[in-house]
Amino acid sequence: MELLIIPFALGLISFIVPKNNIRFFGLIGSLVPAVLTVFHLSGYTPGTLTEVFSIKEDIIFGLTFTMHYDGIALLMMLLTAFSFPLIFLSNYNRELSSSPLFHALAFFMQTGLFGVFIAGDGVLFYIFWEFTLIPIFLILYWFGNGNYTTLVKFFIYTMVGSLAMLLSLIWLKQYAVSFAYGDLIAAQLSEKEGFWIMAGFMLAFAIKIPVFPFHTWQPNTYSTAPMAGTMLLSALMLKMALYGMIKWMIPLAPEGLANMKWIVVVLGIIGIIYGGIIAIKQTDIKKIFAYASISHLGLIAAGIMIFSQNAISASMIQIINHSILSIGLFLVAEVLISRTGTQDITQMGGIAEKAPKFAFWFMIITFASVSIPFSAGFIGEFLLLREISQFKLSLGILAASTLVFGAIYMIRAYQLSMSGHKENLQFADLTWNEWVVFCILGVLALIFGLAPYLIGDMVKESALQLTYIVAN
Repeated sequence: MELLIIPFALGLISFIVPKNNIRFFGLIGSLVPAVLTVFHLSGYTPGTLTEVFSIKEDIIFGLTFTMHYDGIALLMMLLTAFSFPLIFLSNYNRELSSSPLFHALAFFMQTGLFGVFIAGDGVLFYIFWEFTLIPIFLILYWFGNGNYTTLVKFFIYTMVGSLAMLLSLIWLKQYAVSFAYGDLIAAQLSEKEGFWIMAGFMLAFAIKIPVFPFHTWQPNTYSTAPMAGTMLLSALMLKMALYGMIKWMIPLAPEGLANMKWIVVVLGIIGIIYGGIIAIKQTDIKKIFAYASISHLGLIAAGIMIFSQNAISASMIQIINHSILSIGLFLVAEVLISRTGTQDITQMGGIAEKAPKFAFWFMIITFASVSIPFSAGFIGEFLLLREISQFKLSLGILAASTLVFGAIYMIRAYQLSMSGHKENLQFADLTWNEWVVFCILGVLALIFGLAPYLIGDMVKESALQLTYIVAN
């Protein structure tokens, strides 16, 4: 429960912290939830369900007030807790970091994210899911570049998806004693009912991830958002949809999995190919990384639908990997844009000569993005491709195109921006905080590449339990 109270309290306190001190307060304050999640990790036994708070009686209309976490949820809590200090540190020397309003909204969003991951009741899951939309929308509104058409599109897309999920929850409740997670799982559905209930959840998650063809809000939103907003969206907000697929959508309506699996796997693979091709054709650095995200997330969504223990574990490895890379890539984009004054990579060039430290870390992030051996992306993508290939070999071969496309658009972005020589080019190298963030991200990518079992062992038992629930 303290994981909800503390970030919410930090958000309220942010309003009264002087502008001169808010960046330090935000950075130090964000470490408190991180320490708390480590405390929960130290006392966690894999395969158990740890209660945070519970009122199991029916409060009203089937609502209970139950919060708990398993290994998968705990991993997502750790990801959330440690991403915020990195995001705050990335912005430490930028104007945004002097805004009490930004820090308050960011802490409120962290509260909602924690709520999503520890919710043990369908209504609570939905409430926290919706709650996260408010602060990120306001961050994009107040600190973006003023493209309100893009912002309205983002809001409408997410609200339509949320409404579909709410209708599915209400429909499912007809067959359950309450909205408690265990009661919803116990509901018996026909194959047709399971399909349509799963479809309602999937629409909400497909929009948030995003899965092709529900992706059209994302590139422009990423391109017009402030760096911190893009990091919050890509590294965290989209991941709660992938978590929702694993923990809520499939276990609650497994009767629909056989029919829904083909649809989502095919759409995910179309997204891999479409996102990769469009990323290659882009010259806007933010849009390159946005379409790259669509491609990578399409693979994760497709892998989740296989819903084997290995597929779930591989998906969690890739969720962590993608979040690490998202923070790194959009920090790269911000460094380039802020120092050159343009988002067009064809107008850059010669930067490696002037900023060797930045060129080095951009190269490391590029290598990790194309899933070279010993990076976290290598083992995650390999396992997902293996699971999809075992499901359908031809689909696995198509999904493997992500490796080719990724290498092309990432190396192209690096080459056009870094290589060559430009007279009178002024480009400052990394500041101390940017260097620290890149260093941490690079080390994490290497650690999870060399020891993916750190993630796999943590979620293995929970994944096994979920596959058992779905199979029975």
